[in-house]
Amino acid sequence: MTESTSPAPSARYPSLAGRTVFISGGATGIGEALVRAFHAQGAHVGFCDLDVKAGQALATQLGNDNEVLFTGCDVTDVDALRATIAAVRARFGPIQVLVNNAANDRRHDMADVTSEDFDRLMAINFKHQFFAAQAVADDMRALGSGSIINFGSVSWMIKGAGYPVYQACKAAIQGLTRSLARDLGKQNIRVNTIVPGWVMTERQLRLWVKPESGAEIDAAQCLPGRVMAEDIASMALFLAADDSKMCTAQNYVVDAGWT
Repeated sequence: MTESTSPAPSARYPSLAGRTVFISGGATGIGEALVRAFHAQGAHVGFCDLDVKAGQALATQLGNDNEVLFTGCDVTDVDALRATIAAVRARFGPIQVLVNNAANDRRHDMADVTSEDFDRLMAINFKHQFFAAQAVADDMRALGSGSIINFGSVSWMIKGAGYPVYQACKAAIQGLTRSLARDLGKQNIRVNTIVPGWVMTERQLRLWVKPESGAEIDAAQCLPGRVMAEDIASMALFLAADDSKMCTAQNYVVDAGWT
């Protein structure tokens, strides 16, 4: 199966122009599509990733420090994550949109997971989303509004096999979203979860999509075709913009009807 092409998000959201956006895990895959989409809307985009080479290349391609700021950062290091967010704030101003995209879906067998493995998987797939939200909440309170977009997964909903800690994290994110939406809502801060289906990123195609996967996807999805990173970015733009000003505490599933 080869990666199909998908057009970049075409909707225009005037409210995103000039808005400061922070995206974790933005160098490749869904994250790259997010960075490109927000940049195309005229937002100031700060993003981080472990893949420094890819992140620097993307930032260079998109523009200069007046538009895009990339920082190499391991989001499991909370102090480093806070410092990265602070640098974006210093460059572009208060952060009004947070996109908690970073994750790692590496497979792991229950019998082989050590306590250290468990903590690392929790840190990359769940913990950083909480602390990133904590780091931007005061910005959003001062601005009088904000949008926090957490990232879940349909994997636990469809009872996928072979990565139980990852799926537990992704299930927990939906609980985190609802709790933060209640705690922050009176300050006009919205918190939602995007729940992607099987997105045909380069990583998925390289590691997990097999020749027989096409038949599985066709049988499971209601819609034909493949979910692409740009489809996820389209939903993120809507949730970040003022057009979704009355949407909070919700899970927005983009999976072509799989679940």
